[in-house]
Amino acid sequence: MRKRAVRSVPADTSILASHRVFTETKTALAKVGKVYAPNPAERFMRPQLNRLASGANAFLAFMPDAVDEAWLAKAPRLRIIAGALKGYDNLDLEACTRHGIWVSNVPDLLTIPTAELTIGLMIALARKIRTGDSWVRTRGVSRWRPELYGVGIHGSTIGFLGLGMIGLAVAERLHAFGARLLYCDRRAVPAATARRLQLTRCDLGTLLTQCDYVIVAMPLNAESHHLLDGRALANCKKGMLLINPSRGSVVEEAAVLQALKSGQLGGYAADVFECEDLSVADHPARILPGLLHHPATLFTPHLGSAVERVRREIELRAAGNIVDWAHGLAPRDALNLPDGVSS
Repeated sequence: MRKRAVRSVPADTSILASHRVFTETKTALAKVGKVYAPNPAERFMRPQLNRLASGANAFLAFMPDAVDEAWLAKAPRLRIIAGALKGYDNLDLEACTRHGIWVSNVPDLLTIPTAELTIGLMIALARKIRTGDSWVRTRGVSRWRPELYGVGIHGSTIGFLGLGMIGLAVAERLHAFGARLLYCDRRAVPAATARRLQLTRCDLGTLLTQCDYVIVAMPLNAESHHLLDGRALANCKKGMLLINPSRGSVVEEAAVLQALKSGQLGGYAADVFECEDLSVADHPARILPGLLHHPATLFTPHLGSAVERVRREIELRAAGNIVDWAHGLAPRDALNLPDGVSS
């Protein structure tokens, strides 16, 4: 059983959600406090969000929210940040801990939908589906002809850069495709899992030189930032297809563009972008136009968990962490132990 926190919970709890939420989420949160959230067709402008944050005790956060020392100074009453997200590089965990603020995430519900999207990106990129769709819409179809040859998955070598929950979920699904699976991770997967999925662990150099596909499946931190830079991509297998469903800044987008132009990289598909990574001080303001217009790219607007049922479950799980706190309990998905709170 989770122990009760030492800090008392305000009787007039104010709960702020930075983005629109499902009715079920509001209903769950309204049982423990007054909820402030934008209407479905609107969003809070920055001044309004900062004003509401000044009185908030709980904050339901989403990926576009950047929580750092400067933002925390605007929210002196804050005691919990519940992220409706898996990766939390946009939340300064150490700063929150110093300020006595709980931080929680949703560790598992995003895994399967993100894995499904990853495979969709792989197939669409490899089989030139974007180009084929445009072809049909602009030229029509009058007869069959052998055009737009792509590459298949069967018999290929697929590498995973990182093999956490999402990477393993993708590997589970790709196992049936008849591909050779490699992975590069500081931790080895359990031997039974490796045997069942026929996973082979290797270093980064081997991964890049041997794989037809590489899937980026690791969080963003100081070690992973621009791990796939110009030097790394210059040594990849010629024509390799790179798929990134994790964090944009694990790759260096400018280097990706150059590798595409030279033909070293055969294609790039991504659901995430460097401009989204607010934890990186010098993150770009937008995606490089050359990358957007390159024919061997395929992009989606961060759709990894964009399944309505799943998003509802994610929000309710995040709301549950706030409800836990409101009942004097440690949040079930707590990422830290705030200063001033006993374990």
